[in-house]
Amino acid sequence: MFPVESIRCYQCSSGQDSKGEDNCGAYEKFDQSKHIAVDCSSDESSTPGSFCMKVTQQSPKGFIWDGRWRQVIRRCASVSETGVTGVCNWGVYENGVYWEECYCSEDSCNGSYRSQSVSNSLLISSVFAMLTTYLWHTVA
Repeated sequence: MFPVESIRCYQCSSGQDSKGEDNCGAYEKFDQSKHIAVDCSSDESSTPGSFCMKVTQQSPKGFIWDGRWRQVIRRCASVSETGVTGVCNWGVYENGVYWEECYCSEDSCNGSYRSQSVSNSLLISSVFAMLTTYLWHTVA
């Protein structure tokens, strides 16, 4: 038999940070040197899984008294809603909170800031497509 290697992911939640701390990268860049990725098949993992997940939630401005609120959760995951990894899903809850879930399948991949660039690329692509469609219909 061949040994099965499991994926290693960062595990943290900004909701568990002490006041004034940002250990999970909600407001500052996530510092991978201060964290150790956990083996997703070990007892160390709060949720066992076969890939990594990063969840970001952000309130609209004025949602709370001191401005914007943001939360980041990094952990192992076993099932994505879409069934695929290497993608980010996003949306807005009824209360106006923006959410984004990114799934990946390489060791420590949920420690990157990549998901923000993916979202920005999707947003830019969507705006470009809508603008192109609008211009196409107004010229024709």
